[in-house]
Amino acid sequence: MTNFDLEADIVVVGFGGAGSAAAITAADGGARVILLDKAPAHAVGGNTRVASQGYLNPTDPETAATYLKALCGPFEVPSSMIEVWAQENCKNNEWLASIDGDPQEHQPPPAGIEYPDLPGAECVRKYHHGDVLGYSKTWEFLEESVKSRPQIEILYETPATELIQLADGAIGGVIATQIGQNGENNKTIRIKAKRGVILTTGGFENNQDMIRNYLPGVPFCYTSGSPYNEGDGIRMAMQAGADLWHMNNYAGPSMAFKAPEYPTTFSIIALHFSHEPPGGMIVVGGDGKRFINEKYKHKHGKIPMGDQWAPMPVRTPMYMIFDQTLLDAGPLYDSKPNRGWTPIMIGYDWSKDNRKEIENGWIKQAANVQALAAELSMDATALSASIGQWNASISQGNDAAFGRTKSLNAMADGPLFALPLVPSMLNTQGGPRRNERAEILRPDGQPIKRLYSAGEMGSIFGYLYQGTGNIGECFAFGRIAAHEALALTPWSDTAVINTVK
Repeated sequence: MTNFDLEADIVVVGFGGAGSAAAITAADGGARVILLDKAPAHAVGGNTRVASQGYLNPTDPETAATYLKALCGPFEVPSSMIEVWAQENCKNNEWLASIDGDPQEHQPPPAGIEYPDLPGAECVRKYHHGDVLGYSKTWEFLEESVKSRPQIEILYETPATELIQLADGAIGGVIATQIGQNGENNKTIRIKAKRGVILTTGGFENNQDMIRNYLPGVPFCYTSGSPYNEGDGIRMAMQAGADLWHMNNYAGPSMAFKAPEYPTTFSIIALHFSHEPPGGMIVVGGDGKRFINEKYKHKHGKIPMGDQWAPMPVRTPMYMIFDQTLLDAGPLYDSKPNRGWTPIMIGYDWSKDNRKEIENGWIKQAANVQALAAELSMDATALSASIGQWNASISQGNDAAFGRTKSLNAMADGPLFALPLVPSMLNTQGGPRRNERAEILRPDGQPIKRLYSAGEMGSIFGYLYQGTGNIGECFAFGRIAAHEALALTPWSDTAVINTVK
């Protein structure tokens, strides 16, 4: 016998879209649920809270399975996983309506098919709750749905740190830390999960060590999503013996600004594909040379490389170089709070004339190219040549180097400005491998008993990604995990307990 501070039928770790779907399904199935999250109450929701709020509900399972298989490309996923993903995603609207949600399709349908040339692409249908797209509206509905169920106890600022493992290898609960006021007087608690533990902690977007170890092409990368996604669930699952998959896949990189004072990135309007502000603008690496079409419309960070798709190449460091005309055109930062952690959760008030950001030292300015290069510790000859080549090329009406077709404006001689950019991403997709029952698997393919996962923590997307697919997957596998755990018999109090460390 081991003493526990709390107990429930099912413990869900992570209060985002997947955690909400799992907790609601478990509670509606008659279970008592404890839902943990490391964030304070005002900041829970994970990436679901700050995403565009869309979820996938394909037209039919057969076509959806064809499309997902095509999205996997050469990185095959077991057919059993593809089939259950397709079947359950086609039930997302039905599930949302069953808990008093209001599924509304993105307009005009079909909207946002990411890879229309792939077989089965016509199945894509994107939905959201209610009449408003974005602005955390779908998340707010999920949060209220969880809070309205008395069977669900929510513990904020309580990160799970270890799994409690029984002698037969099954998971019997979690050890968590209750964060005290001002981060002091923390308390360790043991929580018994009589039927199972469901990990829904998202990816490792804010863990630079894991980013260096797993993501291709970037020595570091910063998220535009939740800063609380640090790979905690992945680490705990690994300690329990989990296999991993899709760890090299992520929705990125893009180019964004990262202020040292804030945890997540700022989206820069001049780099948006559809926006064409006046003034000259190029992006260069630390060598002063351009390396990409700055307005390239990538697909969640992926671009075609021959007959394959790969993460968009970026440089570290890199800078957006621009002139007075662009500076005077309005704020560089896209502050509309419809998505992204910085606009929704932080709400930074970027100055209309960009002057406050110059005073902050975020934007560098200089009288001419030589002075700007000195400010950036960059070769002035190379930067001057890049600007000269740009101006000469677009005077002929094209970008000879990289084929850019947007914002073909000449760069003035001075004054000139530079905004440092960083690789940015929405989320990672990798994590513990799961099967069609949402069970977390060992390297030999056997499940770790009573341990489940859902959402971005071990997503099915290992190659190409269809927008709204992550929240759709959160709903689908959150429900599957809950149903599977509900079907289990509570473990015996006489079982021998070990702690996974």
